[in-house]
Amino acid sequence: MRATAAAVLDGPGTPYERIEAYLRRERDVLRGCPVGRLTMDPDVMASAELRAPVDETLGWLRGRIAALVEEGREQGQFGSGLDGEEIAAAVVATVQGGYVLARASGSPAAFDAGVRGLLSLLAPRTP
Repeated sequence: MRATAAAVLDGPGTPYERIEAYLRRERDVLRGCPVGRLTMDPDVMASAELRAPVDETLGWLRGRIAALVEEGREQGQFGSGLDGEEIAAAVVATVQGGYVLARASGSPAAFDAGVRGLLSLLAPRTP
């Protein structure tokens, strides 16, 4: 998961474009997130050793996205009031929640709607 996310988040484009590319990348949303599914496994959640890689992966993802938000703020692309860590948490929550909504409805449209909504909130400021 890290390699796939890093390929997009570290790729070309503005911070917004890289976050957008991450959110819009090809996913089989009806299968759910392989990392997110681990959080539903009681054995994984009961074991600090098994849970650690899940937490580390999600923490890495939040940190990388937060850094992009901060980069975008420095470039004037995002508003100065945005908090990188909070936006990163919202991005990860949108993806994970989008998987749940898509699976519940049996359609990727619910995932896509969440992504579009978040992107509209993050849309770069116009001078």
